[in-house]
Amino acid sequence: MADTGMTEIDITHEVCPMTFVRTRLALDRLPPGGHLRVRLRGAEPLDNVSRSVRLLGHDIARHETLSDGVTHVLLIIKKTSSPAG
Repeated sequence: MADTGMTEIDITHEVCPMTFVRTRLALDRLPPGGHLRVRLRGAEPLDNVSRSVRLLGHDIARHETLSDGVTHVLLIIKKTSSPAG
């Protein structure tokens, strides 16, 4: 599988609401069908970012917990369309 349209952001040092703000800005720059890889840390950012992304109509294509000594989660978000408004 080719990674065309794949962008990556690391928001492990951000706190809510900036976790979603950074994710939304990156999503807004992607073309429909593009993928955004988001590296985040903790349950609160995971819940907030995942919920907000789905409310915008995008899909979480993959969610994996990384074992790097800290709770890091990698979300692969597929942009389904241009968000309204």
